[in-house]
Amino acid sequence: MDDFPEGKAVIYCEGAFGTPNGKTAHGLIRRTKRYQVLSVLDSAYSGQDSGQILEGKPNGISIYADLSSAKEAALHNSAPPTHFVIGLAPDGGRFNPEHRKAIIEAVQSGLNIDSGLHDFLSEDAEIISLAEKKGIRIRDVRKPPPRNELHFFCGKIEQVTSLKVAILGTDSAVGKRTTAWILTEALQASGYSAELIGTGQTAWMQGVRFGIILDSLVNDFVSGEIEHAVWSAWNTVHPDVIIIEGQGSLMNPAYPGGFEILAAGRPDVIVLQHAPGRKDYDGFPGYPIQPLDTQIRAIELLSGKPVMAITINHENLSRDAVTRACQDIRKQTGLPAADLLLGNPDEIIRSILSHLKH
Repeated sequence: MDDFPEGKAVIYCEGAFGTPNGKTAHGLIRRTKRYQVLSVLDSAYSGQDSGQILEGKPNGISIYADLSSAKEAALHNSAPPTHFVIGLAPDGGRFNPEHRKAIIEAVQSGLNIDSGLHDFLSEDAEIISLAEKKGIRIRDVRKPPPRNELHFFCGKIEQVTSLKVAILGTDSAVGKRTTAWILTEALQASGYSAELIGTGQTAWMQGVRFGIILDSLVNDFVSGEIEHAVWSAWNTVHPDVIIIEGQGSLMNPAYPGGFEILAAGRPDVIVLQHAPGRKDYDGFPGYPIQPLDTQIRAIELLSGKPVMAITINHENLSRDAVTRACQDIRKQTGLPAADLLLGNPDEIIRSILSHLKH
């Protein structure tokens, strides 16, 4: 197990904080073992508290307009940053010239760089030259692993005796990872052993113990790597419950990652994350999200396993609207429904525990 935290981080999220494209930054300020998060960079929210923007309550992590302001505040608090972490998650995972300029400034300031985007900084000659002069480390989290280290699906998933719970979604950037963490931590707090299988770069940045970065993989090895991560958690820890973070959704036109989770992770039950206030797929206006009952039927048909609960993303909804949405979903589906960021997970946890083998 790595020694965490590795250092003190400034999270770069210019132009994206509080939007789906800022979900990596959001995840890191909510929880991370890998870093001590000092601040967030987004000039649109300069001077504000990041928790107040996201959750409506302060968390003490301030937002600054630029790196120099964030460094000055950190030095004032005797906590100089060591890492510059890219908190952006734009469609396609690409940098723009403004992002690259900010990264160069961070390298020149002597900060290690961690990036989860598809444009690899370790292949940028100017940035690598600067990094070598400064003696700092650049990590491209989404860079594909060597193929001789990858696993092909072999069926060893059938050895896993832990209860496997997949957190799928009706869309991408809908809160699957956050729900997965909340449920994992709630199970642990209730006295059960639980492990989260991370499947994206943000979970890696949060310090998940077992996982992969699904969209960095050659397609032939996606199923095998999912299987290997789940099996490794079981083989190493033998937890009561394994929670599998979903990716995309079954019918998202750009991110249909739910298929691989069902096929290779072979979950026993599924929790489905849903945003009632979202009409079209994230980033694709004019591509309407299929109705919730259609999504449930598709998942159950493909997996042969039940969707056991619906968890809510409250974007574009008031608290009263969230309550009504949960009531409507319970009435429509007969399943437990809850917003885990606004309420407690007890109802969902009870449903999970009802599937444990005794």
